[in-house]
Order: sequence, then C-alpha cells, then structure tokens
Amino acid sequence: MNWFARHRIAAGVAAIVLVVAAAVWYVVATVRDQRAVAHQPGAAVAGGLTFVDNAGGQNLVSELAPDGTRTTGTLKCLRVYTAGGTTVCLRMALPGGYEAAVFDAAGKELRTVALPGTPSRARVSASGKIVSWTVFVTGDSYLAPGGFSTRTGVLDLRSGELVESLETFATTIDGVPDERADENYWGVTVAADDRTFYATLGSGSTTWLVKGDLAAKTMATVRQSAECPSLSPDETRVAYKKRGGRLGGWQLFVLDLATGRETVLPGSDGVDDQAAWLTPATLAYAKTPRDGAPAIYESPADGAAEPRVLVTGASSPSP
Repeated sequence: MNWFARHRIAAGVAAIVLVVAAAVWYVVATVRDQRAVAHQPGAAVAGGLTFVDNAGGQNLVSELAPDGTRTTGTLKCLRVYTAGGTTVCLRMALPGGYEAAVFDAAGKELRTVALPGTPSRARVSASGKIVSWTVFVTGDSYLAPGGFSTRTGVLDLRSGELVESLETFATTIDGVPDERADENYWGVTVAADDRTFYATLGSGSTTWLVKGDLAAKTMATVRQSAECPSLSPDETRVAYKKRGGRLGGWQLFVLDLATGRETVLPGSDGVDDQAAWLTPATLAYAKTPRDGAPAIYESPADGAAEPRVLVTGASSPSP
C-alpha cells in the first residue's frame, strides 16, 4: 500500500472519529439541556403546583413538585387548571382563534370547545366534573369605549351540557330581578356539590360577588366589590381581588362567609388573577410588580405574613 493510499485511509478514519465524537457530544449536550429545563430548582410547596411557564413566550404547562423540583412539559396553554384528574387548557386554535381543550388524568383529550375571545380565567371543580372559563370578547353592543366585555362558559363532563354564557341565567341584584343589558360575568369557582358556584357580576362601574346554582340556572348577589372569587377547600371562605389601600390598587382579600369579615393579604398589591387555594391555609396567585418580573406568589390565607415567590416567569397556578 503506497503512501497516498495510507493517507486517504487515515484521513477517512479521522473523519469518522470526528463525526462520531460530534454526534456523542450533541446527544450529551441535548440530554443535559433537556434535564436542565425539565428539572429546575424552585421553592418547596405543599402538595405541588401546576402552572404555565411563560419563559420565552413558550407558555408550556409545568409542575412544581412538593420538594421544589420544577418539570416542564410539552402542552402549550395560555391558561391552565387541573383538579380531580381533569385539566382544562385555554389555547390558540388553528386556523385562528382560541379553544378550551379538556384532558383526563391520562392526557387523553376529552373535548374541545371553540372560544369567542381571548382566554382570561380557567377553573375545574374539585371533582374534575365541572369545567369553566372566561374570555375577553369584542363586538358586544354594550361594550363601552375603553371598557371590556367577557363571556363565561361552563361545561358539565357528566352530562356533556355546555352553558356558553352565564348571561342566560336568571339573576337577582340585592333581591331585585335583574333586567340590565350591560352585564359581564367572570371568574367561576364551584363547590364540592358540583352545583353551587360563585362568580363576578359586573355592570357599569359596579361589581358584585354572586352565588349561583348550576342546576337551577340562577344567581343572586352576595356583596359588592369582589372579583375573580376562589372558594376555599372547606367552603367557609372566598378569596377575591378588589381595589383597596390608599392608591386604590388591586389587592387580594379573604371573606369569611359566616361572619362577613374580610381579611386583606399583605403584599398582594397589583394582583390581577383568580387565586388558587393550595391548602386550606395558603393561596397562590400571579402578579407582576411594578419593579419586578412576573411570578407566582404564595400567601397565608389569614394574612399573617408577606407572600413568598414560588415560581418566576410563570402564571395560571393550580394546586
């Protein structure tokens, strides 16, 4: 074998070695990067947390384990909520618009519902049987310049019944049958009987906390100035946001339904979310402080302490 032949063989072997080495490096680097994304450290949280990871605009549904391990999935949602083995994902739909996709505990898609507007709130009852959502819509005749209009739907997975808008329910305001045309409903939270619920009614410059009956399709006001309610696991309290403080900014409050006593949660200024009860004693919610990055916070429901950050660059928490 002459020198040129030996040189060509050596060069070929060297090229193969380089290709194999590059392939090995790529695999190792890819696995390393995936692990870095899939298992990021976070704050320890009782029971764990599901949320939307907003990093890079990817909006990937992620989980924070009780030990603080953060895992990123592949499902993309603008809003997500999981309870009772059911997940509702409000997401973009092709060729355009938005939809609510409902999944079971195994990840099987059970149903999709076209949404008439941009996703705002999502909820699933503790049993996983009642799914609800709120979207912002345009084109309503009562939409005032600079205002907003919402549409809230409810899906019963037991019967398959879909209520496309709570505006079809009969409502009484302070005991008087409601005949207003300029109304909005948003932020549903459902009790353990999968029938009783609370929501927000807005008309003009006034908002009310309403209590409703999904079977009877009725609602009645409970009190003024309460938005995006969240019923506690023991059903004795409702958390909601309202304007308070010296500057009139949004703050989170907890209402004792038996006594009517309100407790403001310190450090919740600027909240614009429907809070989620992680435990009977703690609440999670997303907010973007004026001087900081968006994050999910945890606060004690009795208002005894300042909030702590659970996850940065995230939104839409559910236990």
